[in-house]
Parts: sequence; C-alpha cells; structure tokens
Amino acid sequence: MKGDLFSNEHMVQPAVAPGMTVENAKCIRYTVNGDMLARQGAMISYRGNLQFERKGQGVGGMLKRAVTGEGLPLMSVRGQGEAWFAHEAQNCFIVDVEPGDEFTVNGRNVLCFDATLSYRIAAVKGAGMTGGGLFNSVFTGHGKLGLVCEGNPLVIPVSPHYPVYVDTDAIVGWTAGLQTSLHRSQSIGSMLRGGSGEAVQLLLQGEGYVVVRPSEATPHKAGQH
Repeated sequence: MKGDLFSNEHMVQPAVAPGMTVENAKCIRYTVNGDMLARQGAMISYRGNLQFERKGQGVGGMLKRAVTGEGLPLMSVRGQGEAWFAHEAQNCFIVDVEPGDEFTVNGRNVLCFDATLSYRIAAVKGAGMTGGGLFNSVFTGHGKLGLVCEGNPLVIPVSPHYPVYVDTDAIVGWTAGLQTSLHRSQSIGSMLRGGSGEAVQLLLQGEGYVVVRPSEATPHKAGQH
C-alpha cells in the first residue's frame, strides 16, 4: 500500500523501551511489562498478551474511581505488550513525577499512569464545590503520568509576589508548594463570557506552577446523550 496514510508520519515504529511515550499529539503509547493503570475506555488499540481489569469494586475501589472525576472509573492493564490510549482526540502530555514531588490534577485530565505512582483523593482547599468538583487527585512517588488537555495547556509560574487567578473550569493542575483559596469578583464577573453575575476564580499562592487549559468549559458534543 502507498499514499500519505502509510508514510512514517503515521506509521507506528517499534518500541525502544518499556513504559510511556507520546505516540503523537493525540495519543500515548504504553509498552507494558508488568502492570499500569489507565482511564477506563481510553484504550484505543493494543497488541501482545495483555489483560484489562476494571477497577472500582468495593468501598476502597469507589474512592479510587474518584481519581478520574465525575464517576469515571480506572482500569488496570497487566502483561506484556503495547497499548495505545487517547480521549476524544485531546492533546496528550507526560509528566515525570520524581521522589518528593507532588502534583495535583483535575481527574478529567488523567489518561494513564505508572503503577509505581501513588495517588490519593483530596479536597481542593478553599474551593468548596467548585473547581471541577470537590475532589482532585494528588500524585506522588516516582513514575510517569499521562494527561489529556483540550488544546495546548499554559504552564504559568506562581511566586510569592505574583499569585495567579484561574477560572475554576479551566484549571488542569498544580505543583506542590501552592496554596489554594476561592476568589470572588463581581466586577470581573460582569465582563467574562458576557455574563453579569459573580465570577469565581481559584487563587493560587506560593512557589510553583499551575497548568491551565485554553477552555473554560467543555463544549457540548452533538449527538451525545
């Protein structure tokens, strides 16, 4: 077969090492040699001897399900082989979490991660029921975390002299060392998105980085029920 479709731009190349890599802007490849975890339903293709198991059984499992937000469960992938993960053609990125790091991320942005990472469900301090939900996931340990984002994210430095305000629907995550609180602004609320009500932002203070997606709301997809 010939044609642009079969060019090197689209052709999957042999894996060079186990673990997670960005296959292209919209997809992450995971070369599995043991086990890993992923958002349920995110696997688009695989080859090799792999077993997939839904997570979320029992009380402890129900808490784990909250990591992907809005009741989306996780699945474990075990064996030897390769699997490709994607979500609604969103852009994919990899975060390297090292010992001593702590990365808080909105569950809707979690795609897959190494089993060597630990995660817990934590309330977003000062955010109440806003900020994409009451709970976000906090990753620690040593390993890679695959994320999805609608468009290319902004990574904004935060310093003690320059706190950052983020739309609660646009925030993806933030690094350790940042404190969060809810900030309300009547004047800004009258200007944002043509609204006339009170605007609510998440205020981040301290030393670190905040990741923001270039969209404050998920657009409705035609035909989705």
